[in-house]
Amino acid sequence: MPVGKIKSSNRARGAIAAVIAVASLLGGRYMVAKPEPIPAAVQLAVDAAIMPWEGLVLTSHWDRYSNRWDICHGDTLIDGKPVKPGMRFTAAQCNDLLIERVTRDYYVPLTKCIAGFDSKPISLQAALISGAYNFGVGAACGSSAARYTRLNQFYTACLAQTAFNKAGGHVVKGLVLRREMGDAQRIGEAELCVSGLEKVQ
Repeated sequence: MPVGKIKSSNRARGAIAAVIAVASLLGGRYMVAKPEPIPAAVQLAVDAAIMPWEGLVLTSHWDRYSNRWDICHGDTLIDGKPVKPGMRFTAAQCNDLLIERVTRDYYVPLTKCIAGFDSKPISLQAALISGAYNFGVGAACGSSAARYTRLNQFYTACLAQTAFNKAGGHVVKGLVLRREMGDAQRIGEAELCVSGLEKVQ
């Protein structure tokens, strides 16, 4: 169902279905079994948005946009300390770090700043988690996307997050793609977001 230039897609619906297929309803919310169960929205954000857009770097490198070292999937801190040159991790270590960090540093704060966050559509949760991972949880909590989510205006919330498309004061094509409809290989956050709303509204 089109919403302006943002529309639902088969690939996004497939990503959502894949996570839901392995999730269980526990305590009124979908959880994915890991060593410790994690919210299905975290798994969806990681699989469909964060990993594809952030990429995987096993040796620390300099990020020219943030002017700091990062590693794995854009991590700039490891155990609370800045990433330094020459650090190395395996892909499995990076994945474990990502799941833990996304749950602790993005999902949990979003549940605190958006009442009932974990009961909102999983696709919306995942899009907001991915956005918060990219531009900061403080900005996400104070955003129009969060405000519309609190009002249960889900389509409008999906569209509102597309405003976060600048770096250094300039619109960046990669951020436009990430926020909106993605590219040939990657699902956009708004694309993912609206693709899970068809049965909600």
